[in-house]
Amino acid sequence: MLAADPAGMERAAVLIRAGGTVAIPTETVYGLAADAENAEAVQKIFAAKGRPHSQPLIVHVTRAWAHEYAAEWGRDHRALSDAFWPGPLTMVVPRSDRASDLVTGGLNSVGLRCPAHPAAAELLRRIGSGLAAPSANRYGHVSPTTAGHVLADLDGRIEAVIDGGACSVGLESTIVELGPDHTVALLRRGAVTSAQIESVTGATVRDATAGPIRAPGMAASHYAPKAPVEVLTAGQLSHRLAEGLPADVLVIAPDPVDHARSVSLGDDDERFGAGLYDALRAGDDADVAAVVVVPPSAGSLLPAIRDRLARAAHPGRPETP
Repeated sequence: MLAADPAGMERAAVLIRAGGTVAIPTETVYGLAADAENAEAVQKIFAAKGRPHSQPLIVHVTRAWAHEYAAEWGRDHRALSDAFWPGPLTMVVPRSDRASDLVTGGLNSVGLRCPAHPAAAELLRRIGSGLAAPSANRYGHVSPTTAGHVLADLDGRIEAVIDGGACSVGLESTIVELGPDHTVALLRRGAVTSAQIESVTGATVRDATAGPIRAPGMAASHYAPKAPVEVLTAGQLSHRLAEGLPADVLVIAPDPVDHARSVSLGDDDERFGAGLYDALRAGDDADVAAVVVVPPSAGSLLPAIRDRLARAAHPGRPETP
């Protein structure tokens, strides 16, 4: 465990320059970072996570040199980076030669993001080039929002983790792909909304979240604890409780409930989103038979929350080595 201080940041930079993997905090979730242009280092990411090589990785960059990884960097790319970077937005762009097949999953595009967390920004400054950094967890599992979550999944499989505290957003970035003719496809929902993107680009955002996998987080089954997850309405939960919900079922809801095992996250969508993954990880405990979740009632983050819960509840969680 490394502190997010100058000594810790320099140690992390040394490890990455030497081809190592270091889990880093961002405002969304913790990422497992390696030099994006070092094939052996990037391969360690896939090995540590048990991630299929067909799944593309996001490359974390600074605003100053993001365009170096893109074959095209047009008006809309500049407008979105000016509006939302640093922040929780990833843009999928035609790749330049600096983005390898290993990073892009063999696609002709690459996902780029400029993170807002000060530790991630400082590490990028020290390294001076892109960091491939998918979420720092086993593939298909619940993403980590604390350094402890990272160690629970990857201890002994990576070189280090920078402890930057709990992630403020707690859900992965919005991912969009800008196409020809001034079009925008939404590949993953996040804290930056379609309405915000449309207000900047003037283009209608097309929902492509259920399409072919062109970015991380698009698999039907994802973000899942070991216990099965079910998404309920408040009314359905009340009915289950009245019938006598078993004590080994974990309840995650906005409001407190009278049940032996429950977590109240509040009805504020941002607070709920920030605490969701920490709550879902309790579903890995051996004495939890199932998890039921009631989402918040409203808020701009609600579509992203519902997306993560739908994938967590989908049958067939990927097996990892």
